[in-house]
Amino acid sequence: MGDDDRTGENRAVTRSPSDEPEAAPAPGTLRTGTAAGRWVIAAAVLGSGVAFLDGSVVNTALPTIGRDLHTDLAGLQWVLNGYLLTLGSFLVIGGSLGDRFGRRKLFLIGLVSFGTASLLCGLAPTTVTLIAARSIQGIAAALLVPGSLAIISASFRPEDRGAAIGAWAGLGGVASAVGPFLGGWLIESVSWRAVFFINLPLAAAAFVLTLWHVPESRDPNADHAIDVAGASALALGLGSVVYALIEGPANGWGATEVGIGAFGVVALVGFIVIELRSQHPMVPLGVFRSRQFSGANLVTFGVYGGLGATTFLVVVYLQTRLGYSPIAAGASLLPLTAMMMLFSARMGALAQRIGPRLPMTVGPIIAGLGMALFSLLEPGASYWTSAFPAATVMAIGMTITVAPLTATVLAAVEDAHAGLSSAINNAVARIGGLLAIAVLPALAGIAVGGKGVDLDRGFNTAMYIAGALSAVGGVVAWFTIRTAVAVRTITRGDLSIPCQPACVAVELTAREPASANPI
Repeated sequence: MGDDDRTGENRAVTRSPSDEPEAAPAPGTLRTGTAAGRWVIAAAVLGSGVAFLDGSVVNTALPTIGRDLHTDLAGLQWVLNGYLLTLGSFLVIGGSLGDRFGRRKLFLIGLVSFGTASLLCGLAPTTVTLIAARSIQGIAAALLVPGSLAIISASFRPEDRGAAIGAWAGLGGVASAVGPFLGGWLIESVSWRAVFFINLPLAAAAFVLTLWHVPESRDPNADHAIDVAGASALALGLGSVVYALIEGPANGWGATEVGIGAFGVVALVGFIVIELRSQHPMVPLGVFRSRQFSGANLVTFGVYGGLGATTFLVVVYLQTRLGYSPIAAGASLLPLTAMMMLFSARMGALAQRIGPRLPMTVGPIIAGLGMALFSLLEPGASYWTSAFPAATVMAIGMTITVAPLTATVLAAVEDAHAGLSSAINNAVARIGGLLAIAVLPALAGIAVGGKGVDLDRGFNTAMYIAGALSAVGGVVAWFTIRTAVAVRTITRGDLSIPCQPACVAVELTAREPASANPI
């Protein structure tokens, strides 16, 4: 997910000859199977792929980064959370900016910004500079993630749009599967810095393809007011709270940590006030009057919070405690990607027949069991008897969950808000991972301060907590999800996001009014 509320709709577009090369075709006219169509898909896949690839390989590089930059677990938490913080905060308005100022223009800006930030990451001499560059990467990714699908949706004819999105999703899934191997090889053969430098040629290629082959498109009905105040308050509030949650346990909860945490809470309250009073809010809070929409987002928060903390800690633990190479550690979680790519569409077909309530209840509980099974990891244990069963069970649970969850989010609001609802859900997933990575290590008793990274104490407890967090999502689904939704699913294999808005075509057998509770 992650587009604004107009990504999946048929919308008017404009084209300015001064804004694009003559080679670019008119928007809304492309056909799949043509050279022009393939170029646009290639540009969209490369552009979004750099963001997805970066998310899958940085986890693998964390132990090496920690050793080279002499940072502790708190520093590694910030390397991930700096990116998630800005991405989650600005993701919702990323698509809105493209609708107003031009989707191709904002996509190009995102590519330049992401490439520049990747260069700064690769050259970072200290942990602080790396975290700052990662934060810039997150802002750039907030333009790329919704922009890639918006470009495809606006460029192709309506009758070709589904096939184009399917091609985009399949190629994106392949990129996500290759990421851990590529990242591990670069870390072992070159340096962790190469994990960021690899983004430069990819972003450059996407820039050239976008410049010469992607038509410009805008939504003439887009709101001219962008809720910068709301996005800034959310980023400031989340950043302050996360700072307190990470640095508090590491530094003994001094006055600085407590004060910044309190300021973050005030900023988050200010975000709610801004959204309530704004005529053009980034997040119209009225959508949360739907119990089903609120329930689905609570499920998302729990499941993706548990997933984010698990993938963060497991990959680090495999390398620092069990001696896995970066390639082996990255590949250890491939059952997740493989099972999602192979079986999510079938799960969508099953959910079409039985409705979302049962899979959204059972799936998170099974995923939580898989997370808890990672507690079996210990020195000397075989991958096939410890990590593999845990990853497989977690993958089964995620596969059961994702398609019905995405469809439920889209079905819980009016059609006009379908894109917005998916963007909110995507942001909730990012924020869930952000907060879980910040809170869970200290809560489990893992030492987050001091020198180096030590997961000897508290790792098993952390896996139990992550599993419980996911399972709670299943319990929430049982009490909040009611409406039957028929789903046709196009799967992407990247688990860092629940789905993009057009990944699921929703045909309602019963629709819940946006302001009503489900039966």
